[in-house]
Amino acid sequence: MPDAGTPTTASPWQQARVGDRVEYAFSANRGRPGGQRSAAPERDTAVAGHVVLEVVAVQAPWAWLTVTFTDDQGKPLAHPRLSQSRVLPMRLEETQPWKAEHRGQRSAEQTTAAGRTWDAQRYLHDSRPSDGPLQNRLYASEPGPLYLTHGLLDASTTLSGFGASGSQQLTLVSFRQGTDAAGTVPVLDKPWGPGTWYDVRQDISGTSSVRRVCLGAERGFLLRKELTGPSGGAPCADFQEADATPLEEALLMAVSEAVSVPQQWPPVPAAPSRRETFTVAQHPVPALVFETPLGEGTERRVQVATYAAEPWGAALSGLAEEARFATLSDTIYRAPPKGKRVAEDGSALTGWGPWVKDGGK
Repeated sequence: MPDAGTPTTASPWQQARVGDRVEYAFSANRGRPGGQRSAAPERDTAVAGHVVLEVVAVQAPWAWLTVTFTDDQGKPLAHPRLSQSRVLPMRLEETQPWKAEHRGQRSAEQTTAAGRTWDAQRYLHDSRPSDGPLQNRLYASEPGPLYLTHGLLDASTTLSGFGASGSQQLTLVSFRQGTDAAGTVPVLDKPWGPGTWYDVRQDISGTSSVRRVCLGAERGFLLRKELTGPSGGAPCADFQEADATPLEEALLMAVSEAVSVPQQWPPVPAAPSRRETFTVAQHPVPALVFETPLGEGTERRVQVATYAAEPWGAALSGLAEEARFATLSDTIYRAPPKGKRVAEDGSALTGWGPWVKDGGK
């Protein structure tokens, strides 16, 4: 487990208390490229509701959060990726400095949100002239009770260029400050990702390798680091040179992803499938297998993709959310007119587990 290191600056995360909470209204939508129409238009290209981040336990050096998406009435959403509350262990100290990069033109203003007036900083980054998005971020000058999301008051991204159409937005609705209660550390059975790892075997042109994805979180940043050929030592021993994403941007990305992928599960067009048990290390996973013909004649190939039948099912307990909604395996086979199929390129989930154990002790 990474050494906590010595924090270089005081952080409100070090005073995190059980019950600290922020709530945002969210919305996202996507249009078809170029306004194209289809005989069978895809439904549910918009999603809206509320997302709540709440500290449910503090056990230094960790705070344990839950992240819950609901509809406007507080009921679970039907969208598979947003339907379940997920657990997020957050390190209260830094193993190295992480810093949010605010791009664009900065301006100061006063605004009212969640029943309070805030001194705020707005960052407007307009990439539309180069076919990029318009990004608008509004942060409290002093995060105070909004430290969970670096003081975010409002964030929106509007897509532009290359036929893109759509937007996503977060707007502060409420906040609450907690108490000194210890809380109960939740089980890491449905993690967002931080605190866990997973391995993927990749076979390319006859060469096989294993990619380990390590996921962590420190002081309001989600961390991601990929390793090739993991050793037999402790998984995710450090996050040096990891990719860091502010928690609030990760929330906005989660909302964006929800409308950027097919709404049904599995995310494939209606096609014949078969049920199998796909075994990952010691985990038997009920799965659905789809075969798609590719090419014709002597060069005919077949893509065989395997998905978890229930991405939030108990069989995947402890697996990061991003891996639950990816293929368990995806292989291209050469399929000659006679004889057996021959595997060419492919990938497969080969293992997963937590690296934050025993409540982070």
